[in-house]
Amino acid sequence: MSTGGLITITGGDTPPLTTGREAAREAAERELAKPVYHQDDPGLLQRALDRFWQWLGDFFDRASGATPGGGVGLFVIVLLVILAVAALWWRLGTPRRAARSAAALFDEGPRSAADHRAAAEAHAAAGRWNEAVQERMRAVVRSLEERTLLDPRPGRTADEAAAEAARSLPAHAEDLRAAARTFDDVTYGGRTADPATYARLRALDLTLDRTKPLLTETTP
Repeated sequence: MSTGGLITITGGDTPPLTTGREAAREAAERELAKPVYHQDDPGLLQRALDRFWQWLGDFFDRASGATPGGGVGLFVIVLLVILAVAALWWRLGTPRRAARSAAALFDEGPRSAADHRAAAEAHAAAGRWNEAVQERMRAVVRSLEERTLLDPRPGRTADEAAAEAARSLPAHAEDLRAAARTFDDVTYGGRTADPATYARLRALDLTLDRTKPLLTETTP
């Protein structure tokens, strides 16, 4: 029985027990705070995920309400943004390659074309195709330097070597550019070479070694 803000509990011959409302509330809170009542409560991570998904759902609800066409219009806009980012990524390449593609072709001291060819063949025999491609491209450039078709120049990149060599070997300009791209992709772009990739570069090296240059005013 409740009287004047008090809770009175009576039973049998026991004197009535009177408890104030505030004390009863605190007692109930202490009781409900016991671990036995919270065994099945979600963990901290689950609560955080629930709040995140709720926020995300509310965000898309508001966005679809403000976008012409509702949810369909919002989906189209998101799809167009994804396609635009993918197109830029494909056109510009990975940031890693863009940042490092200007590195020098030769990272060690001077070695002959024969040395680079021998190293390339050793890597190929061991199945290390990335290293084999790198050494074969260095052999191509060093061979052109030894034939005085290129000036020996420290710091030259693969792209620069291909562009300069194409002036005296115009029939192989496209193959030289492709070889330079392969070198950059393998060395800086995170690509993986295979036997076919190495075979193409090896064939180019042997072909250039037998090709007579086109004599021009700039050819040494």
